[in-house]
Amino acid sequence: MKILAFAGSTSSTSINRELVKFVLKDFKEEEINLIDLNDFTMPVFSVDLEKKGFPDEAHKFLKVIEECYVIICSLAEHNRSYSAAFKNVFDWASRINVKVFQNKSMLLMSTSPGGYGGGNVMNTAKTFFPQFGADIKETFSLSKFYENFDLESGVINPEMLNDLKTKIENFKKLVKTED
Repeated sequence: MKILAFAGSTSSTSINRELVKFVLKDFKEEEINLIDLNDFTMPVFSVDLEKKGFPDEAHKFLKVIEECYVIICSLAEHNRSYSAAFKNVFDWASRINVKVFQNKSMLLMSTSPGGYGGGNVMNTAKTFFPQFGADIKETFSLSKFYENFDLESGVINPEMLNDLKTKIENFKKLVKTED
């Protein structure tokens, strides 16, 4: 099973990327493609620019989705929504293929320093991603990242860790039944 994994952030210190990397430890036996949104930098989407053609990076993003079996992502929340970097990649890609996520199974996550754990962006994504071809099998939000996550150990809050592990196992079962 080939996994595409990414954080919806371009920050070099992305806490969402740390959460993704931690979760990927439970998929050691799988082929993993952990991408960085910085490799998909494009001009800010506009209809005027679209008339001139699509950036190669938008096609490249869709290609990595096409080549995977499942998607594991954790979305950064900026001002209660997607980060501008993720939204831009998403906007360009969706103009090429409205089913950006190409009906791939997805483990959708978010985290933030605050108590809501990126809940606003999570709720938005849970509502809209299926319309863009995401088959969301499981979701997980980690609140208060700096209190509940250690860069060496990962999720350190026992209840949250148990919840995450349960969701990972359920995600694996759901994906295996699709084979």
